[in-house]
Amino acid sequence: MVDNVYMTNAKGRPADTTRSRLVAAGVELLESDGLTALGVRAIARSAGVSHGAPRRYFPTHAQLVAAVARSGLDDLGTEIAPVLRDRSTPPRDRLVSAASAYIGFAQRRRAMFELMFRHDILVGSGADLRSLSLPMIAELHSVVAEFVGDQYSWTATVRFWMSIHGLAVLVANRALEPMAALIEIDVEALVIDAVDAVG
Repeated sequence: MVDNVYMTNAKGRPADTTRSRLVAAGVELLESDGLTALGVRAIARSAGVSHGAPRRYFPTHAQLVAAVARSGLDDLGTEIAPVLRDRSTPPRDRLVSAASAYIGFAQRRRAMFELMFRHDILVGSGADLRSLSLPMIAELHSVVAEFVGDQYSWTATVRFWMSIHGLAVLVANRALEPMAALIEIDVEALVIDAVDAVG
């Protein structure tokens, strides 16, 4: 097995691809087999490196798992940030689109979505995942503030995020399906209701 493979990055410096291979293998295992599959040996085997190789890049299991979670946060930010920043679109529409993207991410990538919010697993990893999540929250707040006309509307932002996150969890876990036997569940309408409740 190969432990160290080096390539040149865009700036002409050596880029350590073993680290990125480990993270990519972790993402793939997470999304195919769930959180319980994220063992160091399983990730190393999937990445095609020796079982000791991950320790050179991630001294603890928590650091390796946090790097996998960071990949998911990056992907979520890539989907949502452009929607929130689109000043040509009214704030209400941006909130609806961002909420729909958030729920869609949770639905498509349920295990990753779960990991990203498992603070009991990620705490102490030293990965500073807040450096990714706080800017997203700040962008969300700026759109909520624009929508409600109050720059101090942090309560509205939290209330909106709680509604959308709760809906995302219910949709991702298919928990709304039993209710569908009793009433028609329209997720898009629920998103719009959550947005309008903020305004």
